[in-house]
Amino acid sequence: MKKTLRIATRKSPLAMWQAEFVKAELEKIFPALEIELLPMSTKGDKILDVPLAKIGGKGLFIKELEDCMLAGEADIAIHSMKDVPMELPEGFALGAILERHAPTDAFVSNNYATFDSLPKGAILGTSSLRRKAQLLAARPDLDVRDLRGNVGTRLGKMDAGEYDAIVLATSGLQRLELDERIRHEISPELCLPAVTQGTLGIEYFENDQETLDIIKVLNHRDSEIRSIAERAMNHRLEGGCQVPIGVFAELDGDKIFIRGLVAELDGSVVLTASIEGDKKDAKALGTTLGEKLLAQGAKAILDEVYASDLHKG
Repeated sequence: MKKTLRIATRKSPLAMWQAEFVKAELEKIFPALEIELLPMSTKGDKILDVPLAKIGGKGLFIKELEDCMLAGEADIAIHSMKDVPMELPEGFALGAILERHAPTDAFVSNNYATFDSLPKGAILGTSSLRRKAQLLAARPDLDVRDLRGNVGTRLGKMDAGEYDAIVLATSGLQRLELDERIRHEISPELCLPAVTQGTLGIEYFENDQETLDIIKVLNHRDSEIRSIAERAMNHRLEGGCQVPIGVFAELDGDKIFIRGLVAELDGSVVLTASIEGDKKDAKALGTTLGEKLLAQGAKAILDEVYASDLHKG
């Protein structure tokens, strides 16, 4: 077995937490294995004054880590699965899907206890088109504005009074031990999560069996099944990472229940569909769910998003 495993990671506190978490989990199982972290800043971390979709979407966070691997400097990269494109470059594969943490979005505010208690015209910050569309659908009276930066930066902007409230991933706040900032978790009924939100994945070179033998011990089968279903729906919709698409798969014994959503950016139109079946058919069910949404007119909505200024460099 390998004596050393090198992990490429972004320098952001959340990315470093993810890499440290995987390192600690692997060290419990393989105490003789030496694990090195290779922190780096990506373009997506540096350009904070432009909407993410306009500079290439969340794939930016992935590509530079893959370049680090291609240069022979790292063996694996740890990703938040919601940032991982549906198609990986040739030669790369996902070797493990870790147990899912909280999949929900979190409402964060210094002055208001709940999303519903926000006054008319309140300024709400989010970097996500998915969140923006769904929250505007529920509250078209709010002023929803773009918010970029790492978790600390976003909280700092709200604390400085630029926003009345912000919405962040629950799992990110929990991982950074910022649970006290969460006023409440937003239910999936109000805001359907992003594809695989709260799930970490490990990317490796698909012909590197030695590395796979190490990382596959962290694979969590139920989380992998939910991930397969959610990614299959997104793939059928040809959805990128920065689009108003929500999906949430839940398991009950051998059954899987999946809800999906596509929305206009302003929340004026929200298409929803659901499907259930045997979890062994997770991928096919996810694909069918995507087709249900396409039959309702999802393609026209997504085409409009891709043609908008948000996706023009």
